[in-house]
Amino acid sequence: MGKVKYILIIVIAGFLFSCSSTKQSTVIQEENLDSSQIEAMAEESQSQFQYFFVEGLKQKMLGNLQEAIRYFSGCLELDPNSAAAMYELANIHASNNDFTSASLLLEKAVSISPENKWYKMMLARIYQQTRKFDQAAIIYNDLISLEPDNLDYLYLNALMLSGAGKLDDAIDAYKKIEKKVGINEQISVSVQQLLVDGGKIKEAFAEIQKLIDSNPQESKYYGLLADLHMSQGEIKKALENYNKILEMDPENGFVHFSLANYYLDQSEVQKSFEHTKKGFLSTEVDIDTKLQLYLMFSGNSVGSQLSDENIGELVDILVNSDPEDHRVYMVYAEQLIRKNSIAEAREQLRKALALNNTDYLIWERLLIIDNDIQDWQALYDDSEEALFLFPNQPQVYFLHGIACLQLEKNQEVLDICSEGMVYVIENPDLEGQMKMLQGEAHYKMENFEQAFALFDEALESNPDNYIALNNYAYYLSIMGINLDKAERMSGRVIQLFPDNSTYLDTHAWVLFKKKNYQLAKFYMESAINNGGEDNPVLLEHYGDILIMLEETSQAKEFWQKAKEKGSESSLLDQKIKDLKYYENKDQ
Repeated sequence: MGKVKYILIIVIAGFLFSCSSTKQSTVIQEENLDSSQIEAMAEESQSQFQYFFVEGLKQKMLGNLQEAIRYFSGCLELDPNSAAAMYELANIHASNNDFTSASLLLEKAVSISPENKWYKMMLARIYQQTRKFDQAAIIYNDLISLEPDNLDYLYLNALMLSGAGKLDDAIDAYKKIEKKVGINEQISVSVQQLLVDGGKIKEAFAEIQKLIDSNPQESKYYGLLADLHMSQGEIKKALENYNKILEMDPENGFVHFSLANYYLDQSEVQKSFEHTKKGFLSTEVDIDTKLQLYLMFSGNSVGSQLSDENIGELVDILVNSDPEDHRVYMVYAEQLIRKNSIAEAREQLRKALALNNTDYLIWERLLIIDNDIQDWQALYDDSEEALFLFPNQPQVYFLHGIACLQLEKNQEVLDICSEGMVYVIENPDLEGQMKMLQGEAHYKMENFEQAFALFDEALESNPDNYIALNNYAYYLSIMGINLDKAERMSGRVIQLFPDNSTYLDTHAWVLFKKKNYQLAKFYMESAINNGGEDNPVLLEHYGDILIMLEETSQAKEFWQKAKEKGSESSLLDQKIKDLKYYENKDQ
């Protein structure tokens, strides 16, 4: 029998959720029912309500929030004044950051059940979240009337009044708490700040002095007093209190940072740095604080007061005092990078990874350095390990592809870029770079048609991919095909980089293949004059251009220079001997 009833409830629930006309019909029919029938219907409605409410709680617990909303909404269909259902729905809306819906539901719930503190507490939290501090303060004031000795309500009321800018009311609220708990550091500091904000500086000093009088042996209270003097420009009084702290607590690291700021304000940079060092050497100061201060000193206008040598000293202190924290080696690496000591920076990053290999940013920095110093085997090995740890990071696939290309692992380039492309989302530049790598691999494998198709796709993703533009143009010039297209592409690159010898050489070589020798000479001279004077390929190319212009003696001179600089061209000796241009398909 119970099973039948359970099925019946579900069927009725379906009617409730599907349309409202059924409900209206039921009301009309009730006029013709006797009292016993009406009572039975009321009991069944209550049973339905309980079922929906319990199911709503269950679905909420399981994380099925839409189902939970459906059941709690069903509760309100049955009982529009159910504050409990409103509260549960408000909870779900608040978890989805829909504070408007949540506050509307809670306001109604509170109006229905004004004595329920849980409804009020949640409403107050939502008001606080939405910066309606005035309204939140009113709610906490109501809660205080329900529980006058609840310190949490008293404190939160003061905090909300402060947030609302009602400074005097907030101070009065804090004073009420003080009457209950006695002189308290948290209260006094809050009141002092409110007094300062209200321009009541004399009263602010009195508040801190009251705190000192309550416990004259607590050194940090003198720090509060010193900081207040500093903020008012009372430099000597500030220094007196900072020195008092040192007398009371010589090992206090934090006071050294205060003194460092004091001396920096006085333009006494060396004294400031000496106190900074003492603060960094203090075992009382945690590593997080030290690192935050280091970043401040090394990364903004305050840090500009410190020399590179000073910054280096702070780094040494960090490394020596906290050698088991991987972050100190990251800091050290960044300092070395700023000094252009790239290889040494890489070693520090490896130390950081030995302590914590789960930080992706360290891996990415390491891989970029491997690439910058062209340590291809290290880039291959490091990126392979990074791929194991971070299989969803497309940048790692790209860097591994670069290593594979440089190590002549051409098929692996194709495979790894195909894998990595799956993780490239809304990043056409990276997608183009991956396709470019695949194009390079196909070119090396002499799959020219596939290579050029991939270069075209890469440039569709990013028309300003200058590496793809340059290499594609050069490969076309070597093969002697699509030279107009090659000229347009290489011309675009030298517009972007007019002083780059490699790109100037490509453009000159495209013009050479188009038999525009005079213009090719102009660009090749620019290439040599912009850092290409020791490049054997550029020197040989220049000789090739000169021979075509019948400048034979100069052509021979540059061919010989190319040989002296270590040219690996198989035809260079023949050119020098015969004073004649021979086409080299590898150049």
